[in-house]
Amino acid sequence: MRFRTHLSKQGTIFFAGRNDQNNEELISEAKPEEYVFHTKAPGSPFVLIKGIPKHGDLKEAAIVASRYSRNWKQNPGDIVVHKFQGKDIYKTKQMKIGTFGVKNANTIKVKKNDIINFNSNPVQKGRLKEEGYLI
Repeated sequence: MRFRTHLSKQGTIFFAGRNDQNNEELISEAKPEEYVFHTKAPGSPFVLIKGIPKHGDLKEAAIVASRYSRNWKQNPGDIVVHKFQGKDIYKTKQMKIGTFGVKNANTIKVKKNDIINFNSNPVQKGRLKEEGYLI
């Protein structure tokens, strides 16, 4: 299954999972230095910023994680998102598919109006191929 894609205003590619299995695949693609986002509440996609984020990318990735979360769908309001790096993610055998442990997470509070005003900008397949991503 393909990831949900987003091209930030700064031109950075984000990938977001669509379900537990897809989130599992996404996290396996995260490099130690890359940033990953997930809502504090369960039921959101993991969002991965590929490469070095540019100014504004961290906030935009947090909005993407919020916008597609169960928390937003059930209770539209401000959403708390955790930001961490690939090196801070771990998994134990007891954890179900799509679930991970995280150390050294920082929180970002995403405002309701930022989510409402969010416009997704999917990445075109041609660009993904040019940059060497499997689609």
